Amino acid sequence: MKRDLMILEKLEKELSLKQLQIKSLLTITQAINDNISAAGLFNMYKSFLSWEMAVHKMALYILKGDEWICASQINFKNEEYPDVASLLQKYRRLYTVKDQDPSPISQFDIVIPVFHKDTAIAYALIGGIKEQEDLYNKIQFITTITNIIAVAIENKRLFRETIAKEKLKREMELATGVQHLLIPDRLPQTENYQLDSIYMPHFNVGGDYFDFIPFDDKKFALCIADISGKGVSAALLMANFQAIIQSLIHQYRDLQTFVIALNQAVLRITKGERFITFVIAEIDLEKRKLNYVNCGHFPPIIANGSKLSKLDKGTSILGITDKLENVDEGVVELNKEALLFFFTDGLIDLRNEDGDYYSEEKIDTFIKKNRKKTAKDFNLQLMKELESFKGSEEYPDDIAILTCKIK
Repeated sequence: MKRDLMILEKLEKELSLKQLQIKSLLTITQAINDNISAAGLFNMYKSFLSWEMAVHKMALYILKGDEWICASQINFKNEEYPDVASLLQKYRRLYTVKDQDPSPISQFDIVIPVFHKDTAIAYALIGGIKEQEDLYNKIQFITTITNIIAVAIENKRLFRETIAKEKLKREMELATGVQHLLIPDRLPQTENYQLDSIYMPHFNVGGDYFDFIPFDDKKFALCIADISGKGVSAALLMANFQAIIQSLIHQYRDLQTFVIALNQAVLRITKGERFITFVIAEIDLEKRKLNYVNCGHFPPIIANGSKLSKLDKGTSILGITDKLENVDEGVVELNKEALLFFFTDGLIDLRNEDGDYYSEEKIDTFIKKNRKKTAKDFNLQLMKELESFKGSEEYPDDIAILTCKIK
């Protein structure tokens, strides 16, 4: 009779424990379904182990980015043991702690590793349970709860990462759309001049910009710019920048005053947090004259007949200071036939398989050899040369090229 009562009592305890476990599982599952915060889940885990499982000591380590953090603890001072996470990396399955294990591992009874595929995402150190009844069942259940909590946290992280990637994708699509609207896809081919361009943004969205601004049949302006940054912010700044150029270029008779006003407008928008390198050139075919200002941009090259020169006169980068010093307007007298070559620094950043750059000397050599071609044929030949030069190497940055052939 006494033995039967003991068996009955044991069964009642086991049943009570099972009911408690089921209740705890339902509570935690409901909390996960309700999208409770990570901090809330950690508190539930701590409370469950402390009150329901009578765990006296616990430390839960979670992988956050590239760093292991102690997300929850009971009677353990993580700050006293900064290297705990490195000691846990060797465990691949449930481990019973031995007396000879290093401190602080030896302070606990078991190590519970949690893996996502082949990557460890959590480690739980559990202590003070060795002398408890129904030890095996409790360890199994603690392991289950630990896995549920750790996987839920990992799923939250993966979800946030997916949302962030989707947001970035939408931003990039928006920026690409804005950029395509701003970069002219058709450039004029007249009996007096021809224009052609190459535009290769890095990762679909770049900060390079160029434009053509006609005044009349015999007079027009060309500009090229490199806007710091990428993505939507750079695309929106580019849109503002284009609108400002289109507005100011018709208000001022000389390029010096135009550039000063342009810099002030850029500074108002960016508040000094972004900068722009920029070149503006105004071509008067009737007077056979080119006026330009270079604002910290890599100098365009002009093949004026057989002579090559650089458009390097000007001032500093736009958007850095509210007052540009020594704005110098350059003037070039045009011969019967000339070729203007504008480009961004992505061109000279290009390297081949030997690590050699596509240097200024290579650009000069190419221009001398191909200056008599039409603007379109010039650019087609240049692309062939760039592809041949780089071989299997990738384009490292945005490349924008604007070629103008003046007859």
